[in-house]
Amino acid sequence: MPGAPAGPGGPSRPAGPPAPPTGGHDASGPGRGGGSPWWKSAPRIALLTGAVVVAAALAVFLLRSDGGSDEVFLQPAAADGNDPFTASTAKGAGAEATDAPKSTGGTRAVEGSTPGLYGGTQSLASCDVERQIRYLTDDQAKARAFAGAAEITPDRIPSYLRGLTSAHLRTDTRVTNHGYKNGSATTYQAVLQAGTAVLVDDRGLPRVRCACGNPLGPPADAEGTPKAKGQSWSAYRAADVGTVSPAGKALDVLVLYDAHSEQWFERPVGTQGDQDRPVSRPSGGMTSAPPQTPSAPPKPAPETPRTTEPYTPRTTPPVTTPPPVETPTDPAPGPAYGRPAGQGDRP
Repeated sequence: MPGAPAGPGGPSRPAGPPAPPTGGHDASGPGRGGGSPWWKSAPRIALLTGAVVVAAALAVFLLRSDGGSDEVFLQPAAADGNDPFTASTAKGAGAEATDAPKSTGGTRAVEGSTPGLYGGTQSLASCDVERQIRYLTDDQAKARAFAGAAEITPDRIPSYLRGLTSAHLRTDTRVTNHGYKNGSATTYQAVLQAGTAVLVDDRGLPRVRCACGNPLGPPADAEGTPKAKGQSWSAYRAADVGTVSPAGKALDVLVLYDAHSEQWFERPVGTQGDQDRPVSRPSGGMTSAPPQTPSAPPKPAPETPRTTEPYTPRTTPPVTTPPPVETPTDPAPGPAYGRPAGQGDRP
């Protein structure tokens, strides 16, 4: 093979392998054809990386969310529920679970100022607010997640909770619930059983579920009847589920009903029972009895049929009056037998 031309001042050297194509590194490898230089593929790599990030974020969101507005999770009054924030701080949860007023059908919205919408026991709190504050403020990650769901800052958690009023739900109520999972707040639709201990704000909206410390919000809009999941209870009926709409203005008191004593009382907003005072039954107040509707007079109960012998008429003989009985009288003494009157004994 011919050698390379001799350089200045030195002998010639054997020719080496052909140089790679001009323009960069050889991108081809065994079994591969020629391709674009690696630096020209950087935008594609960036685009692919961005797509992976978006997909991962979407997956995290879907994992964090336990259901959309087309499904609800049923939560009995005393159950921990999905992804609880804290241990239970409820007192007497479930006490009124069988006393709820019934709906005539369809989800109904009741304004938060309605007397008797919430229940409780006079002079007794439904939740331990101070313990709830300790549970949250002792864990900064939970505090941040709770504050984000409640739309407040973490430093406001104590004053926020102390400004709420403890009570019991008296109807099965649909809400947006927030759980705690992997350091963040989850979001799902839930139905809370009547008797659930909650903390209520000054517009009459339930804001905290005391059995798990989860923050609550108004329910999401749903078309039709959402699919129910979770743990049901014997009295659950989708048609009896209600929602709470905010009162038109801030409330000073909540008018509560004690279904056990059948008494009404006022609880000032932001108190836990120490300032309760009895009141007479308010106009339009909700009691535990279903609404009364006019009805027709009750029908008499049908008589129980009896088995009897066939009736056979009997002929009664006519009643007759017997003829009067004459009392005989003694006749006047007459002549002796066989003797004419006036004759002697001798012939």
